[in-house]
Amino acid sequence: MKVHVGPVALPELEAAVVAAGAELSSAADASALVWFGGSPEQFAELDHPALEWVQLPSAGIESWVSADVLRDGVTFTSAAGTYAQTVAEHTLGLMLAGARQMHQMARETSWSKPEEQRSVFGSTVGIIGAGGIGRALIDLLRPFGVRVLAVNRSGKPVDGAAATWRSDDAEGVAELLAESDFVIIAAPATAETSKLIDAAALSRMKPGSWLVNVARGSLVDTDALVEALDAGRIGGAALDVTDPEPLPDGHPLFQHPRAIISPHAANPQSLLIPALARRVEENVRRRIAGEPLLGLVDRTAGY
Repeated sequence: MKVHVGPVALPELEAAVVAAGAELSSAADASALVWFGGSPEQFAELDHPALEWVQLPSAGIESWVSADVLRDGVTFTSAAGTYAQTVAEHTLGLMLAGARQMHQMARETSWSKPEEQRSVFGSTVGIIGAGGIGRALIDLLRPFGVRVLAVNRSGKPVDGAAATWRSDDAEGVAELLAESDFVIIAAPATAETSKLIDAAALSRMKPGSWLVNVARGSLVDTDALVEALDAGRIGGAALDVTDPEPLPDGHPLFQHPRAIISPHAANPQSLLIPALARRVEENVRRRIAGEPLLGLVDRTAGY
């Protein structure tokens, strides 16, 4: 099998292709493309009739969906699940920082103790979008003895969760919001999940609870969130992703006493490349062997 890595050739990904038993080639001669660098709008420059499979570098594919380049006749795979442990680790860090008010103490310039510290131990954690990241987070949370509530697309029970609801089960989602001390957003960005956490959802959250978003900024109504934080309706928000993104300089969330902002840093480049290389090697190996590929894109679902 001939594989091209581009538009930007990355040695680590090229090495993964070779290690899997494929041959590196130009884009014009390749039946498979490992995409790295460039925007989805550039896909047409490397696309050709003999192209059969494209491996994308990210778990979220909303930019590819909006660019309308996921064409018929080509199998697309995302990196879904590849970065689950890394992002779950960051999520746990945000939860602990919020619970123990680390952000407040870090901002102090004099000896002062926060008044609203709490513990993750024995808490209820609601995970909206309990896929790879959610399952990895559940594993990390086991020593804390938490009660997990989960929402996923299928409603199939999630291992380690006390209850699981379908994402279209409004009553189930409302129950998760009302009972959770921490609400974790890890769902894909689609038309259906846009502003999933709006003013109504925030009003249903348990007083003092924390919202943690490690998915995409579009899932949270930023203006409604700022209003809820200002009013003290929830304990706080820890956001690795925002809408807009990047968050403009001077935005009220940056210095808000109830907010923690990390600049889409849950999956840093230093950890992303090795993980992506492992996924590329595995999927190239599977393609050669005729085995099912990991991260198959559902064009209808948008992820």
